[in-house]
Amino acid sequence: MPIRNIAIGRPEEATHPDALKAGLAEFISTLIFVFAGQGSGIAFNKLTNDGAATPAGLISASIAHAFALFVAVSVGANISGGHVNPAVTFGAFVGGNITLLRGIIYWIAQLLGSVVACLLLKFVTGLPTGSFALSAGVGELNAFVFEIVMTFGLVYTVYATAVDPKKGSLGTIAPIAIGFIVGANILAGGAFTGASMNPAVAFGPSVVSWSWESHWIYWAGPLIGGGLAGLIYEFIFISNSHEQLPTTDY
Repeated sequence: MPIRNIAIGRPEEATHPDALKAGLAEFISTLIFVFAGQGSGIAFNKLTNDGAATPAGLISASIAHAFALFVAVSVGANISGGHVNPAVTFGAFVGGNITLLRGIIYWIAQLLGSVVACLLLKFVTGLPTGSFALSAGVGELNAFVFEIVMTFGLVYTVYATAVDPKKGSLGTIAPIAIGFIVGANILAGGAFTGASMNPAVAFGPSVVSWSWESHWIYWAGPLIGGGLAGLIYEFIFISNSHEQLPTTDY
């Protein structure tokens, strides 16, 4: 059972060169992702006179985030695993695939990467970064469940394509699959919650704009969804040593 594999880690891990390199990789990957994702929204607003909250704006955000996450995961995969998301790191932790201390290093790096990306965007564009907020008529409970479900799908995809030891050649398309599920979820949830699925993505803009309305949703929802996905996939499919079906069976 995954709970047996959960580890705090040793204190020296916090200063080990490999852990610090992995943290730096997470910082850079998150900076790349948030800079491109937030930047696309700022650019779209500039070109359309604040028209991001339109169908075209939603599609633009979906494509930009899918492409940017594909790259961010790819460039970090060989160093840190390419988490780029505290919810992914938490899902890996509860599944026993990363220690708590290493996970904290990742979290700090991811949050700092998001804040720096938003500060850079504000400096180079002279325009504010848009913080996440609920759309009119969307209740906090609805948004909370929405973020849980979307992040569950994201972290489940991460486990299936990148973490599962039996992923085989499927691992080569993991960054694409991860980018695609985020893009698809933005199309589904962007008009309701902004479709964060990532506490770091919500944290950076909130710090720079100092806007914290309903911010708890963008932490609690993704962490619960990511944790559930990690536990379910690790316990049911990995710990019980699933075997792939013969190709003749499907």
